[in-house]
Amino acid sequence: MPATTAGKVLVTGANGYIAVWVVKSFLDKGYSVRGTVRSESKTKHLTETFKAYGDRLEVVVVEDITKEDAFDEAVKGVDAIAHTASPFHLNADDPNELITPAVKGTLSVLQSALKYGTTVKRIVVTSSTAAVISPDPNPRVFSEDDWNDPAIKEVEEKGRDASAASKYRASKTLAERAAWDFVQKNKSKIGWDLVVLNPPYVFGPTLHELDDPEKLNTSMLDWWSSVVKGRKDNETLASVGSEYVDVRDIALAHVLALQKEAAGGHRIIISSGPWKWQDWVNAARSIDANLPAGNTSYDPSKATHTTRYDTSRASKLLGIGYFGIAETTRDVIAQFKEKGWVA
Repeated sequence: MPATTAGKVLVTGANGYIAVWVVKSFLDKGYSVRGTVRSESKTKHLTETFKAYGDRLEVVVVEDITKEDAFDEAVKGVDAIAHTASPFHLNADDPNELITPAVKGTLSVLQSALKYGTTVKRIVVTSSTAAVISPDPNPRVFSEDDWNDPAIKEVEEKGRDASAASKYRASKTLAERAAWDFVQKNKSKIGWDLVVLNPPYVFGPTLHELDDPEKLNTSMLDWWSSVVKGRKDNETLASVGSEYVDVRDIALAHVLALQKEAAGGHRIIISSGPWKWQDWVNAARSIDANLPAGNTSYDPSKATHTTRYDTSRASKLLGIGYFGIAETTRDVIAQFKEKGWVA
């Protein structure tokens, strides 16, 4: 499909942690945005946050994203869709608490776009490296060719007894597969193409409605707990980590995924690089010496990062750059101080 460099973009789940930044990125680049939220009460914060953009932001209510016709009206008249709405938490008992809304929500958007999205040129789905990674005792570099089938198998075999991580990872894997299968099945009937973005841990400042740091979204609550409150032990700080992307970078990636014609038909890993929790602690401590010191014996040059991601596709197709740990930490701590959460 041709690049979509202007027009109106539908952003689903527009009040979420990542999604609010996605909305901002599109507005900043001159697009108009129609954002969906689940209740009327969720509209106020968005309209207040983006009031400077005037009528370029429209917020509509879609109460149940799992209904087949949920987005029928929302997709009408938009040039592109960014589907971000999907649950992310590690508290599910029944795996279907995560899997059902993830899969059905994704298919609902695509079905509505097939039926009524006559002006839609491209759909960007926010997936995750949870749909890419799989357990491996040896250091490994994962790419877009990899899929997390082991998580699906674990959930199928163990059900409620599957690990919390596997329940979430299975939901992202199944939802993304459903999207690609839908496009393949309907390729002769659709007038749009698909891009899927796969970020790892997402950290960075918040824009969504929030009055208490203990109510932060899952990834940033872990960051708050580990970096600001010092709730992880020294062994965990030095040995546990992953890769990450700043929330502002993944938001910009949604814009670039529309603007770059060559991105169509690809899943794309968006990642800044590896970390251990102590790397974040050190970055925060360099900003404010009153914050926890954590594991002072940690040597980042000796850290082993067993999971890495090949981000060459993002570089080639999107030309994206990334915030580093120091920059992200600087901006998060500055915001926490502004809110009075850090003295």
